[in-house]
Amino acid sequence: MGAKVSRDDFEWVYTEEPHASRRKEMLAKYPELKKLMRPDPMFKLYVAMMVLLQFLVCFAIKDQSWPMILILAYTFGGVINHSLTLAVHEIAHNLAFGHSQPMMNRMFGFFANLPIGIPMSISFKKYHLDHHRYQGDDQKDVDIPSRFETVFFNSTLLKFIWVLMNPWFYSIRPFFINPKPLTSLEIINMAIQFPFDYLIYHFLGFKALAYLIIGSFMGTSLHPMAGHFISEHYMFVKGYETYSYYGPLNYLTWNVGYHTEHHDFPSIPGSNLPKVRKIAPEYYDNLPCHDSWVKVMWDFIFNPEIGPYSRIKRYRPTKEQGKNGNHKNMEVLSEKSHRMDSNGNGMPVENGAVQNGRLGEVHTKHD
Repeated sequence: MGAKVSRDDFEWVYTEEPHASRRKEMLAKYPELKKLMRPDPMFKLYVAMMVLLQFLVCFAIKDQSWPMILILAYTFGGVINHSLTLAVHEIAHNLAFGHSQPMMNRMFGFFANLPIGIPMSISFKKYHLDHHRYQGDDQKDVDIPSRFETVFFNSTLLKFIWVLMNPWFYSIRPFFINPKPLTSLEIINMAIQFPFDYLIYHFLGFKALAYLIIGSFMGTSLHPMAGHFISEHYMFVKGYETYSYYGPLNYLTWNVGYHTEHHDFPSIPGSNLPKVRKIAPEYYDNLPCHDSWVKVMWDFIFNPEIGPYSRIKRYRPTKEQGKNGNHKNMEVLSEKSHRMDSNGNGMPVENGAVQNGRLGEVHTKHD
């Protein structure tokens, strides 16, 4: 089944997630960054055009052969629907109508969700904001693979299967790791999505509906655009937990590749994230980055040093330890866990000394 993954535990740290402190420092130094915290007026138009385009494609392909349906679902529908899932990501941060109109954002999320076929806009928001607030938290950050995933998918072949099944794990993991009560907005999301799916089936046929739903899963599975799921937070360089990607696929993904910038400023829309790097280059130019999501997936599958365990997790003290300030008993950590601190700028620190910040680009350009 190929080479076995060499890691047998996460990278454990004792620090807070680094982006809040970076944000505070950067805003003090560059207050003009606040001017970027406004919705992009073109975003809603682009999303509406993509939703309409998928409707038109459904009509055009309803009588095509199944091989053609699958080819189109991967090469076209998967691209559009993946882009729409990332539009839902933008909307989850209230970047369609701004923070003053939360319900308008939720309603627009329902609209952007329609071609995806699976009701996900509200559930995604519910868990994704925890990922920002509690990045690396052992219990609250459901972006981190589960215990089953890390133990089972531990070889080249099994990592390949894990990448293929990533949409399933990404979708159902939150309900097992950190289950939350169903909300009324989630029920509304389902009440809109499922009748819409039925209308597509009733008027355009099963193939049109399959094109949408299969495209959603193909586009988030073994697909060039899906490399961002791995590139964003899997530890390709020891001690670094968030990575940006500066390649051309950002044009199709609302600049989600600017991921360090996004975590530093989640209130800045994707269209403005390149400006963050331009305003404050010293905070990003010396960080390792990716230039190819395809190469990211290739390395994840074939490099035995990288696998589901290649994530930074934060030790969470018990209430008793927090009360007494006693952190000597770290039974929760494996003896093989790697311990590392970080300064506020994302540079790894070991034994109080900052390592060389410029580690070079993680990958060569190849998308």
